[in-house]
Amino acid sequence: MAASHLYALLRVLQLVRPAFAEPSFLRFLVLFAGWVCSGGTHAVTEALVAAGVSGVQHHAAFHRFFSRTRWSTDEVGRLLLLKLAALGPVRLVLDDTLCSHKGPKVFGLGSHLDAVRSTRAMRVFCFGHVWVTLAVLVHVPFAARPWALPVLFRLYRTQAECQRRDIRHRKKTQLGRELVERVLSWLPTGPLELAADEAYSCSTLLKGLPQRLVFVGAMRPDAVLTRPRVHRCRSRKTGRWLTRDVPVPKPEALARDSALPWMRLTAQLYGRSQQVDYKEVVARWRSAAGERMLKVVVVRMTSGSRPLRVFFCTAPSLSALEVVERYAFRWSIEVLFRDLKQLLGFADSRARRRLAVLRTAPFAGLSYTLLVLWYLELTASWQQLRVPLRPWYTTKTSVSFADVLRLAQSSLARARWHSPRRLRANLRAASRAPPSLESAE
Repeated sequence: MAASHLYALLRVLQLVRPAFAEPSFLRFLVLFAGWVCSGGTHAVTEALVAAGVSGVQHHAAFHRFFSRTRWSTDEVGRLLLLKLAALGPVRLVLDDTLCSHKGPKVFGLGSHLDAVRSTRAMRVFCFGHVWVTLAVLVHVPFAARPWALPVLFRLYRTQAECQRRDIRHRKKTQLGRELVERVLSWLPTGPLELAADEAYSCSTLLKGLPQRLVFVGAMRPDAVLTRPRVHRCRSRKTGRWLTRDVPVPKPEALARDSALPWMRLTAQLYGRSQQVDYKEVVARWRSAAGERMLKVVVVRMTSGSRPLRVFFCTAPSLSALEVVERYAFRWSIEVLFRDLKQLLGFADSRARRRLAVLRTAPFAGLSYTLLVLWYLELTASWQQLRVPLRPWYTTKTSVSFADVLRLAQSSLARARWHSPRRLRANLRAASRAPPSLESAE
């Protein structure tokens, strides 16, 4: 069965074959196998050791794979996006994450606010890279929550560094809009959905989006809302015809309005059923979304420092329940960032040159997507896959990425990656029925 798993993984890796030349693709296979099998700090040399090719093939060729070889992370992401789009409706999620890093000559390094360690009373800054990431939400049969599979990455560079290098500074929201535009060009037809937090719910992302893309986000409680004027009337003071929109109470004023009672719904949020008190209104948010009508949902918070949260959606026909649950799905990208950093070495790279920096971390993220796609194929073909038995952990009922990674490590460890000829033979065998366990070793 392990040989069948290996051949299935090789077939999934064939999805990104068009993005590489033949020698580069063979190095990609070796690095992928070694990166997945690495247990501690992830690096190119550590990957060569884990793959069993250290001392057999020179490490400089694999360093050049990131720093010089012609291939594009965007092209790999495009191929994976097309595969994910064939699985069902495309739901995207956008966010950024900080990878702590130091070094005097590291490309793109800057001082950034660490949102995880910062509080309202104390702001913590650290050196590192900030990656703006666009992922696809996929409902998997082996977990109750959707999984976020990354496909596109952009490195954010601080304004101070851009001034020092005399280049144009681009905000995180501008990088996020670029990623969204890429997806729109790759998927020119069909509905899309994008979820993002309050930092990305701004005019840079919202204005000019096509109607087929539904945006779900969060807004400030003091956002200025309006609605179109239905009936023509004159000003009582000047007598002129009024053309501007009619003001709508701000979300915080709407929450205080006792004339409008709170309604209650039951939503599946973060893996459990919760009661939510809410008020809703359909209005415009001109400063951010322009002329589009929005469904605005004000939620009363029972815990935390915020008394209320405000969510919105560019599709007014959606119910309040759908808006709240679809925004909650955004949390899957936070789980993704944790798994990437703790299990796949997303923040471990010590690359310094420009191309190496721009490729190494996305390589880890794209490997995550390939591993989950492989596990999806296994669950469709071999129903005997089960969660590992843990008698001391009786509440675990779904598969985690650590389980996927463990199965991939045991499958990849059975192949010999030091011979390019053997790799080609494995790839040819992947297109046929898996022969036997001995032929994979």
